[in-house]
Amino acid sequence: MHLPPYKIKAVEPIRLIPYKDRLVAMKEAHYNTFLLRSEDVYIDLLTDSGTTAMSDNQWAGMMLGDEAYAGSRNFYNLEKAIQDIYGFKYVVPTHQGRGAEHIQSQLMIKEGDVIPNNLYFTTRRAHQEIAKGIWEDVSVDEAHQPENDFPYKGNIDLDKLKDCINNNHVPFVSMEACVNMAGGEPFSMQNLSEVSSICKEHNIPLWIDATRLVENAYFIQQLDGPVIANGFHESVAEIVLQICAYADGITCSAKKDGLVNMGGFIALNDEELFERMRGMVVIYEGLHTYGGLSGRDMEALARGLYESVDDDHIAHRVGQVRHFGEQLQEGGVPIVVPIGGHAVFIDAKRFVPHIPQDRYPAQTVAASIYEESGVRTMERGIVSGQHGDEPYDDMELIRLTIPRRVYTSEHLEYTANSISQLYKNADKIKGLTMTYEPKELRFFQARFIRSPL
Repeated sequence: MHLPPYKIKAVEPIRLIPYKDRLVAMKEAHYNTFLLRSEDVYIDLLTDSGTTAMSDNQWAGMMLGDEAYAGSRNFYNLEKAIQDIYGFKYVVPTHQGRGAEHIQSQLMIKEGDVIPNNLYFTTRRAHQEIAKGIWEDVSVDEAHQPENDFPYKGNIDLDKLKDCINNNHVPFVSMEACVNMAGGEPFSMQNLSEVSSICKEHNIPLWIDATRLVENAYFIQQLDGPVIANGFHESVAEIVLQICAYADGITCSAKKDGLVNMGGFIALNDEELFERMRGMVVIYEGLHTYGGLSGRDMEALARGLYESVDDDHIAHRVGQVRHFGEQLQEGGVPIVVPIGGHAVFIDAKRFVPHIPQDRYPAQTVAASIYEESGVRTMERGIVSGQHGDEPYDDMELIRLTIPRRVYTSEHLEYTANSISQLYKNADKIKGLTMTYEPKELRFFQARFIRSPL
């Protein structure tokens, strides 16, 4: 495990409430971890989105916020950081990744268009479908196989992609870096190059969801081996630029790799599309030089982006996740392999094989983990992925997401030990029945009760 390239400068008190109180809290939250109160959570592994501990350099930058409505100096610092790190000419700031997804989908998708994706991320798929597009999965088969240790589960299946393009009107190809729903798994540089060639052949733009692009670049560095260029080993920063050189544009939730609590952006080279996006951000997000962000938020993000591509930082970040996953494996807990970049995913179908999918095994285990340990995780299974009358046939995962620069090895060791103990008695866990679901993105607000069986 890589040593932390930082020291702790400020602390936030947390408290493990008693077991009986956790049972009450989970019941009052309707067995949905999103509905728990933060104060009732001991270790929060719900998400890595906006949960980063910022650096002293970022906090210093917050004091330099230029809160001018137009032309904030912090926007120009952010614009330069994105140009330096990702290599695109034009930048559209948004309040977070959803703002970027909304603008992209509304401007680039027409009714009936089919958008090929390497699996889905919940909000990106929702925005594509709200724009009356049709989401289509063109991921490799290995992405759906939790026990398969294929290292590049983020790859696109080239034959599936070609079939999709040949049989549909495709406005753009959407490729997520370190695919969340596959377990935080990367795509390879070779696959990216091949997808890019197919897109160019058909004159179709290739867009990357760059939310965890830095982690993807780190995996490429480690799995493919460092390339010697001018006598030096290739850095993660150089690989990020190479990845982006294959794409026409990126959308990004900066609340992950960007090491901030709020922010997002679009970056691209197409001037005409940029002007349309910049016009739309004024309507939905804010002026084109703040996009829903305060000046201090933009300054923290500009500084965080530079920190994010530091090789020592990303090596420790991914190494901490890997070490945590290995601790769970030592306890016998069935997880998705290989271990991804931002989270460890438990395979609920193997954790509670006695619970059928219509009793929501992943949701059930997430609730049970909280009751057992005070640790908040989240469901990435049928509650997150179900649409309409789709069959119950896909993965049932529980995501244990590691915030950046927040928890110590002792926190994660406690979590691993608690879940390993729960797994030993998993046959006693009862499933759930859904009592309420919203129309869109139901996993955020759905409610459940314990099933009698």
